[in-house]
Amino acid sequence: MHSIEEAHSDDSLQNRSSSPPLSIEEAVTPTLEQPNGTRRDDYLANETHVSIMKAEGQRKNTNLGRLEARLRRARAAIREAKFGNQTQDVDYIPNGPMYWKANAFQRSYLEMEKRFKVFVYGEGEPPLFHNGPCKSIYSMEGNFIHEIEVNKQFRTRDPNKAHVYFLPFSVTMLVRFVYVRDSHDFGPIRQTVRDYVNIVSGKYPYWNRSLGADHFMLACHDWGPETSNSDPHLRKNSIRVLCNANTSEGFNPSKDVSFPEINLQTGDTHGFLGGPSPRLRSILAFFAGGVHGPIRPVLLEHWENKDEDLRVHQYLPKGISYYDMMRHSKFCLCPSGYEVASPRVVEAIYTGCVPVLISDHYVPPFSDVLNWKSFSVEVKVSEIPNLKNILTSISTRQYIRMQRRVVQVRRHFEVNSPPKRFDVFHMILHSIWLRRLNVRVHDDQ
Repeated sequence: MHSIEEAHSDDSLQNRSSSPPLSIEEAVTPTLEQPNGTRRDDYLANETHVSIMKAEGQRKNTNLGRLEARLRRARAAIREAKFGNQTQDVDYIPNGPMYWKANAFQRSYLEMEKRFKVFVYGEGEPPLFHNGPCKSIYSMEGNFIHEIEVNKQFRTRDPNKAHVYFLPFSVTMLVRFVYVRDSHDFGPIRQTVRDYVNIVSGKYPYWNRSLGADHFMLACHDWGPETSNSDPHLRKNSIRVLCNANTSEGFNPSKDVSFPEINLQTGDTHGFLGGPSPRLRSILAFFAGGVHGPIRPVLLEHWENKDEDLRVHQYLPKGISYYDMMRHSKFCLCPSGYEVASPRVVEAIYTGCVPVLISDHYVPPFSDVLNWKSFSVEVKVSEIPNLKNILTSISTRQYIRMQRRVVQVRRHFEVNSPPKRFDVFHMILHSIWLRRLNVRVHDDQ
């Protein structure tokens, strides 16, 4: 009775910002000319069809049918936005080269505000469910879980009105309380998640109706992708919101969401935002951090304490402030550690420092909306020995442009309580909204 047809083009798995992994237009437009000249059956190629229907006419008479009809109207409005003027907005109007399609993004965002509803499954008890860390490198897990559960605009208590369904478990808490330290056994974590999926799929019809395609999980812990292996449909069909957005490990940009890793040491961003103007930034580039993963040893081998312009340290000298160094640097080096994501990316944006992404296979957050190439520098691991030449070849004029764009996009990464429009909470929701637009669900009720 259940069938899912999936077709993903190779182009949709790009991990470089030369083109968006999943553009807004892609979710609503039949075809799109790509920058490299190839054509892609965008929406039709990337969409997931979930159908247990017998007759087309039955759709409109169900709750789901009416919901899907409203989504079709949203797709049409976004598609038409590129031909019209932007809507006036008292808070913010997206504009500039930082956005792939500013008009389409604004319309999509407004449609999300008007329509998008999230149902949070109520089963499960803290600390594993409905809870998460809020003062650590994994703090965005706890932050998002809390904010969506208290949200009155997007959360719905009626599952029949929901577009997506949230599985509110924290991978960080599963690792802390279920995983047996140093056992290298993921079995207890997988069993916990599998049991939870079985509970909600047995109690509600929504998981089985779509085989999880309109459900999402969220994890900033490195083991998020591994946790999604607990259920085959969770990994293959569901929207996985992951900090570890590594295409070489199965992250699929047309279905999954890249989640910004933000180290909220004090629980908020007070004192972390802002920095001096470009003319007061005397350091070319800065990095300080532990040696782990395959990339950082290469960076330290070539540049640690070897050049006054590139301040690269494993350990900061005594009395030197990490954040002050970022605030007085033009570029901030953000090499991957064991996993592709690094909190340094957002820390750089917070302090007005142009991020230098040194990684392979990483999909930066919100890259379906943001053109990272306009406000960051991407350096391949093989190009680390040539790092100084790469950065010094960027003209002062171009650097100033990039730095101003960093300051402008910062609003999309700021953590606010309560959330503010266009901030990181809303951008995460918007990324999930885009993926839901890329799914069509039907039932036979």
